[in-house]
Amino acid sequence: MTYHEPSELIINTDGSAFHLGLKPDQIGDIVLLVGDPSRVDLVGKQLSRVEKLATNREFVSIAGYYHDQRINVLSSGIGTDNIDIVLNELDALVNIDFQTRLDKPEHKTLKIIRIGTSGSIHPEVPVGAWLASAWSIGLDGLMDYYERPADPERDQLIEYVKSDLGWPSRIPLPYASKPDPGLFKQLSRACKTGITISAHGFYGPQGRSVRAKPSFSHLHEFLSKISFQGFSATNIEMESSALHGLSEILGHKAMTVCLIIANRLTKQFHDNYKPDMEKLIQYVLDSVTDPNC
Repeated sequence: MTYHEPSELIINTDGSAFHLGLKPDQIGDIVLLVGDPSRVDLVGKQLSRVEKLATNREFVSIAGYYHDQRINVLSSGIGTDNIDIVLNELDALVNIDFQTRLDKPEHKTLKIIRIGTSGSIHPEVPVGAWLASAWSIGLDGLMDYYERPADPERDQLIEYVKSDLGWPSRIPLPYASKPDPGLFKQLSRACKTGITISAHGFYGPQGRSVRAKPSFSHLHEFLSKISFQGFSATNIEMESSALHGLSEILGHKAMTVCLIIANRLTKQFHDNYKPDMEKLIQYVLDSVTDPNC
C-alpha cells in the first residue's frame, strides 16, 4: 500500500482535508456538486436532517437525507482547477486512511453528480432546458497532467476534432471524457443530451467579446460542426470534463446535468432561473435515490 507524504496529501490538524475541511466519516455514497456556494442551501431545502459540515473559501458543504439516503452537497466554485482539488480530496477522504496515510484495502466508489448552469450553443437547446452531458470536451488541458487508461472512443473523438475539423494548431489540443454510463442513463431521461464543452475561462475562452477580443473568434462556428456518436456540441461550461475524467481514473461514477441559463446564438439570458434550478435539483435527487434505477 502506498504511503502518502505530508507534502502531497495535506491533512489539517483536526483531521480534515486541506481545502474541503471535511473529515472521512462525513462522506456518504452520493455527492452533489454545485458551483455556487449559495446553491448548497438551495439543495439543502429539499433534504431532511441537514447538518452543516464545513466552510473554507468557495468550498461549502452540508449533508442531509432524501428518501432516507444520505446526500453530501458541496460547492466547488468555478473551473476545472477547483474540480481537481475537489475530486482528489473527496477520493482521499474515502480511500485513504487519514491516520496511517495508507490506501485502504477496499476501494469505495462515490456517485458524484454536478448540478450546474451552462450556456447553449445549439439552436435546439433553449434557455430553461436541462442538459445531460453525454461527452465532455475539455479546452483547459487538466487531464493531460494525469495518466489515463486507453480509450479508443475518446481518442477517436479528439482525432476527429483535430484532423477532420481542423483544430487550430496555436490553441492547445482539447481532451475528451465521458460520464458513467449508468448515471447517464439514469439522469438523462428527462433531459436533452449532447457534448458539453468545458472552457478554462468565462470570456475569451468561451468566445465572449467585451473589450478584450478573443483570438478564436469563430469558436462557436467551429464547435457547431462537432457531431459524434449521434451527439452534437450543445453547451459550454467550465467543470464537467475534469469531473468525468478524474472520476474515471479514481474509480468513481460521475455525471453532469446543467440548467441552460443563456443561449449564445439567440443572445437570450434567463433572468430568474432559481425556480427552474429548484426543479432540476428535485429531479436529480429523485433520480439518484430511485431504487428502480
